[in-house]
Amino acid sequence: MEANESYLESVKKQFLYYKMLGEKSIDQLEPEQLFVALNDDINSIATIIKHISGNMLSRWTDFLTSDGEKEWRNRDAEFENDLQSKEGVLETWNKGWNCFLNALNSLKPEQLSDIIYIRNEGHTVIEAINRQLAHYPYHIGQIVFYAKQLKKGDWESLSIPKNKSGNYNAEKFAKEKQIKNFTDDELNRLK
Repeated sequence: MEANESYLESVKKQFLYYKMLGEKSIDQLEPEQLFVALNDDINSIATIIKHISGNMLSRWTDFLTSDGEKEWRNRDAEFENDLQSKEGVLETWNKGWNCFLNALNSLKPEQLSDIIYIRNEGHTVIEAINRQLAHYPYHIGQIVFYAKQLKKGDWESLSIPKNKSGNYNAEKFAKEKQIKNFTDDELNRLK
């Protein structure tokens, strides 16, 4: 498999893994918990989702031919919580992810070195993807952390549970060596 093709396959799996982590966190919450903000400097989960979605829609709509910071985007408004329901939050989440994943799935390996612009700054498509591979999981980590706090101990772990590393490692080392993306097992485990 060509390096660019392998890269695309790998990042798609990474993004789907983080998407699922966000969704598994949201699933564990009561609807009203999505809107909790502990103080004025902390965004609610709903607000974080609104921002991620706004970023995805701006960055990945016509991304090969137009600047990633669209004129119609109002980034500051993404931090004003006007979502009213869990359904609205999930609709916003899915709208952003659908735009982004459709863009990612439309890419051909030879396009990864093309130059695209974000706020008039040129990036290769690979750089733009990597930028978001840091950005989206950063915010999804916030969602997971905040959701765990809101659940106050009644949390179904999304990774290796506390004090279970030995069992997890024993299971992994009991298998033959193989080359695959770690998300292959993780996506199946969390389903």
